[in-house]
Amino acid sequence: MTIYFYSTREEYGCFSNFSPHGFELDGLYWSTSEHYFQVQKFVGTPHVEQIRLVKTPKDAAKMGRERTRPLRQDWEQVKDDIMRQAVLSKFQTHKDIRDILLSTGNAEIVENSPIDFYWGCGTDGSGKNMLGKILMEVREILHHTYSADVDNRTVK
Repeated sequence: MTIYFYSTREEYGCFSNFSPHGFELDGLYWSTSEHYFQVQKFVGTPHVEQIRLVKTPKDAAKMGRERTRPLRQDWEQVKDDIMRQAVLSKFQTHKDIRDILLSTGNAEIVENSPIDFYWGCGTDGSGKNMLGKILMEVREILHHTYSADVDNRTVK
């Protein structure tokens, strides 16, 4: 089985980085995982607070993609780990969406983005689907972390 997601308004919309599930990480509060991810491109610059505090994840994404800001040198090497950290924090923080992610079992998860061939599958499905892969990795981590809770509940 394959689970596709893209819009926050769809069944698995909580898998989107635009979903309104805030969390604390690195000593700061982040409205969405998109806010956290985009800010990490500019760590150590005044752009951090500008992007962190914008109202919507769409605005954070737009600001993060503007090349008028100096992108950190090691971005290509660290972006996957940064995304993994954000996604893990989001799902550790919110039990409701953690349960949704865990309920997907071993299903393949695909970000059905028609425009993103790195984080999503792209229009023709040939994309890398890195966000989907990270969600599946996070699901595995959460399964090991929270399965004891589930096992204890079923024993009673």
